[in-house]
Amino acid sequence: MLCTRLTNANIVTMDPDHPVAHDLGIWRGRIVGLDDAVTSLPAREVIDLQGATVLPGFIDSHVHLAWTGLKASTPSVAPCTRIEDVLAVVADAVSRQSSQSSAGAWVDVAGYDQRALGRHLTAAELDKVSHGRKVFLMHDSGHGCVVNSAVLDLLPADVPHQDGFLAESSMTAARQLRLPYSQAELADAIERAGRVCLTEGVTACAEAGIGGGLLGHSPVELGAYQLLREQGRLPLRVQLMAAGDTLRPVASHDCDGIPRALDLGLRTGFGDDWLSMGALKIYTDGGMMARTAALTSPYHGMEHTGQFQDDPERIADTIVDGHLAGWQLAVHAIGDRAADLALDALERAQRLRPRPGARHRVEHAGLIRPDQLPRLAQLGAAAVIQPNFLRYFGDDYASIMGEDRAPWLYRGRSFLDHGITLVGSSDRPVTDGSPLRAVQFMVERASESGQVIGPDEGITVDEALRSYTVGGAYACHWDDSAGTLTPGKRADLVVLGDDPRRVSTSRIGDIEVVSTFVDGRETEASAR
Repeated sequence: MLCTRLTNANIVTMDPDHPVAHDLGIWRGRIVGLDDAVTSLPAREVIDLQGATVLPGFIDSHVHLAWTGLKASTPSVAPCTRIEDVLAVVADAVSRQSSQSSAGAWVDVAGYDQRALGRHLTAAELDKVSHGRKVFLMHDSGHGCVVNSAVLDLLPADVPHQDGFLAESSMTAARQLRLPYSQAELADAIERAGRVCLTEGVTACAEAGIGGGLLGHSPVELGAYQLLREQGRLPLRVQLMAAGDTLRPVASHDCDGIPRALDLGLRTGFGDDWLSMGALKIYTDGGMMARTAALTSPYHGMEHTGQFQDDPERIADTIVDGHLAGWQLAVHAIGDRAADLALDALERAQRLRPRPGARHRVEHAGLIRPDQLPRLAQLGAAAVIQPNFLRYFGDDYASIMGEDRAPWLYRGRSFLDHGITLVGSSDRPVTDGSPLRAVQFMVERASESGQVIGPDEGITVDEALRSYTVGGAYACHWDDSAGTLTPGKRADLVVLGDDPRRVSTSRIGDIEVVSTFVDGRETEASAR
């Protein structure tokens, strides 16, 4: 007997051997058959979907769940466009914090973006409203922050800043001054963010960097996810990326050839269907919002070319050492100069120890020159992009790249034409996490204002959906159990109010997510 049979549905399996079905059977969290193989079988529960469209659950291959959950409960200065309004929000946050916690506590404020203000806020301006408290305004990109003098006074003298604005490694230095978040606090934030994912049809995700780096929240951050798993509170499947700076020198046997590793040799693949260890996350450069992505030519109308996170040789050595230690690598590279560094290091790593099945990933691949495409294809690396960046920030990004480079931003068609696996993701909470809105952009390449950016990079709806299903499963080494609605795979699926392939492109992002199933069970966060 089946546990559940979905019937009277438009089931888009993403499996070329059986592309469309009307019935789907589920037993013990797995798909056991389609159509005639299950139609006549008895089932404890039969759900008539009345013609609704069913797709494999979306896989968001690059997220920050803890940051998302924490940001949702943090005072925000968005969408303030005047300095005085920002300072008013900060003053209120300081006042609230003063009445609730000790004098040594930090005051966190989210939603900071200098583009809305026309310039960066300064430490001196924050000092006027902070009453001696340590104030930390997180940039929406995750690549910078503004702090007041109470924080600057604690930083080593050699940490560079621009009147209180700290970018990249300087921001990391400020974050390291703080006590880590507790596992219980992080677990609550992760659970909140995960439930939002479910409402958007996301059934699995890859957490892009824990334990260190720019966005780690605790050296024992993995414990927060294990706590959720043990308590049955993990809302969706999560694959964790360890931050590159968590690698430590090890005295392993010479024949192992491992110069650096996580404790006990932990690496990609450890875990179970719900919680596992994925890639090693390594930063090369910054981000376009903060103007720190590393470019080969200056930002349009500016004189600088962004920056690397560290000495390029040290970054390259970390990439090589991670490869030698057996990790899949997720190399953050937004600018084309950063992509050169990533490609050079990955090529060197593969020469030293060929691992054709490593499935290394380039995270973001935000600006890829034409000459870099064949190199990326030759490496067999996946391009893990964030289409909603251009949907929401495209006008700004196109402006700072100039008309010659704007068509290279967050490519689609060129990756596919070169045989590069295209993987969709959100980088939430940097911007909207909806896969359907991302799919819409990938097809039409239009920003919210209607500006079309790199129209030749547009792809079909089917190809865009594959990037959030088949592509995501491949990038996370889940292709044997997820990505398609095939017998034997996990019963993770999303029910939609319409078929993205049949509505006009402009309507795809507004299709209703009716419900989301994980392990064959309809989730509470998405229940009809």
